[in-house]
Amino acid sequence: MAVNVYATNVTTDNLSRHDMLAWVNDCLQSSFTKIEELCTGAVYCQFMDMLFPGSVPLKRVKFRTNLEHEYIQNFKILQGGFKKMSVDKIVPIDKLVKGRFQDNFEFLQWFKKFFDANYSGAESYDALAMRGGEAMGSGGNTAPRGSNVKRPTPRDVNSAKTTIRTGDGTQSVQAPIMKPLNKPMNKAQPFRPQQKTGVANRGDSEKVEELSAQVVELKMSIDGLEKERDFYFGKLRDIEVICQDCENGDPPPIIQKILDVLYATEDGFAPPEELEGDGLAPDDEEEY
Repeated sequence: MAVNVYATNVTTDNLSRHDMLAWVNDCLQSSFTKIEELCTGAVYCQFMDMLFPGSVPLKRVKFRTNLEHEYIQNFKILQGGFKKMSVDKIVPIDKLVKGRFQDNFEFLQWFKKFFDANYSGAESYDALAMRGGEAMGSGGNTAPRGSNVKRPTPRDVNSAKTTIRTGDGTQSVQAPIMKPLNKPMNKAQPFRPQQKTGVANRGDSEKVEELSAQVVELKMSIDGLEKERDFYFGKLRDIEVICQDCENGDPPPIIQKILDVLYATEDGFAPPEELEGDGLAPDDEEEY
């Protein structure tokens, strides 16, 4: 049976987008260049076969596909493998198959932790051979292709010479007759700023993707910190209510000490203004 993991967003071992892709490509002999390409689900099916041989029917997995319904089929195979190995994780198929970065990056982060918790590394695994030599990822198919057709130049056209036979049997070489050009001279073209080349545009796109990934990672960290903050605030609020209830009678000294700790402030700290209807006591309550 598999070891279940329950990862939170706030962890110190979260890898970057580039580290994640490098890990996938190294393990599976693939050439993925974007997190979004993992939306086919084929990667996770092969990882399950690596971790738990026979847990998924690898021959039914579509490794080279651009069809959403085949993505869904791959993830259903993955979910079946999870159920077989008693993995509690529910695969968010509807989100993953849309190919959005954030959904696929979050699932990949969880799967990396799941993989690390279950991988023994005892046996070598030839990923390419196990999937019948099928390539995965678009990294090897994006190289531009040139043309071997040579276009004629004006020098090639004008270099042809005309041979004329004379009356005494000799031959003379005559330069080709050039016809006058009646085309009007081109008017001066207005100045246009030079457009960026494909290489520059590609560099800008990669920079935008990298910055977007950083924003997503920071947002995930902020969300986790806010949840943690709300959790501990709720605990402190419960303690405050208990202490205030004890003040009605003859409270022990420890109650006052706890309240002193709760209401203590530091220099320069200003407590937020109380909102109407927030459930706190009215004006006679001690200010803090």
